Amino acid sequence: MDLEQFYDADPRRRQSEEMEFGSEWTNGEGRYGVSWVEATGEVYVMAEPLGHLDDGGTFGVEWVEATPDAALQVEILGIVQGRDAIQSVMSGWQEAMHGQSIEWVRERVANAATELGDPPATPSRDLPAE
Repeated sequence: MDLEQFYDADPRRRQSEEMEFGSEWTNGEGRYGVSWVEATGEVYVMAEPLGHLDDGGTFGVEWVEATPDAALQVEILGIVQGRDAIQSVMSGWQEAMHGQSIEWVRERVANAATELGDPPATPSRDLPAE
């Protein structure tokens, strides 16, 4: 589903606070952002297809195409209830984002019950409700 379909499917999502755990996750096919919706407990990834890169500039590589909202695909990975629980599940995400890719998140969420003893993660930012 695209981003708007995701928010339209459950009104609680638009009203909820969210925590973001990075937006530079990859799997070789695209770039992903990982977020958690407080009201529903949903951990989701938002996939952005790889865009056109320009590496000929003075300031390094940069994205030269904007991605329309309809191209941002959302996948719900699972449910993790409560801020303390999601912070434990996502413990270590900063290091994993640049090394193990989005599969690390899938594994952590799938095994959330066993990850709850980990030290808390710090979100990249708490997102206000839209």
